Amino acid sequence: MGSHLCDKLMSRGNEVWSVDNLLTGSKKNIEHLFNKEKFHFIEADICDADTKIPGVNQIYHLASPASPNIHCAKSYHNLPFETMRANTLGTKIVAEMAIEEKAKMLFASTSEVYGDPLEHPQKETYRGNVSTTGPRSVYDEAKRFGETIVAAYERSRDLDGRIVRIFNTFGPRMAADDGRVITEFVHAALNNRQISIFGDGRQSRSFCYVDDLVEGLIKAMETEGTRGGIFNLGNPREFTICELANLIKKLTESKSEIIFSEKLPEDDPLKRQPDITKAKQVLGWEPKISLEEGLTLLIDNLKHS
Repeated sequence: MGSHLCDKLMSRGNEVWSVDNLLTGSKKNIEHLFNKEKFHFIEADICDADTKIPGVNQIYHLASPASPNIHCAKSYHNLPFETMRANTLGTKIVAEMAIEEKAKMLFASTSEVYGDPLEHPQKETYRGNVSTTGPRSVYDEAKRFGETIVAAYERSRDLDGRIVRIFNTFGPRMAADDGRVITEFVHAALNNRQISIFGDGRQSRSFCYVDDLVEGLIKAMETEGTRGGIFNLGNPREFTICELANLIKKLTESKSEIIFSEKLPEDDPLKRQPDITKAKQVLGWEPKISLEEGLTLLIDNLKHS
């Protein structure tokens, strides 16, 4: 997501500084920008208070492990302390940098702050149903506390901050082993392997193509009156996991067999759908790319990569 944001900002003529310790990121995603005069890459940890970018006027704080795949070395399950640190101490340091530079700050939160929701679809006013000790809590609760930090700095330290809660997003450059359902299914389908679904497949998700999401991030940052705001960013069209698997089979013309496991992972939400009324009204934003269109673009990219 960060690399696509860099692409978009560079295409507008902005000067862009990308800061990444490469714990979960890859230089391959931005190497096409290295010869651009206005692009700068700093390999550093945002939790290091010595990391400074003088003259910056917008800061997008996207740093955090995010993969839910317990078998992936770069998942938040396997990097629990790094995940908590980036979203808490890292958020504090970024907020203080923004104040010092008189810059706007955007904190990339997540739909996971809603947990396994008892409200559907989820509005920004919903406070969530989240376990503080379950296997997903190192990510979910770190993001929730990151939001608290941004809100406190906005109220008490004059931070020009805003929070976006990002729902399932997909597109090119996703790691094959990151554990997200779309990459798992597409790679399986392209190789005619079994597509494995947790539970009965009736659990639902909403999927936003990365280009739409990036537009939402920029609108949340630059629209007047967004200071102190919280915005859901995602595609409100809801699909069951079974519907997703069958659509991917169709688009890839795959012979993969769809199989079902006995149960869902612990704390895995049964429903996920954003209410984006606020983003429509305040930001003038809503996604334009359908799931089928986005999957077609992703599949074509993977076939030629």
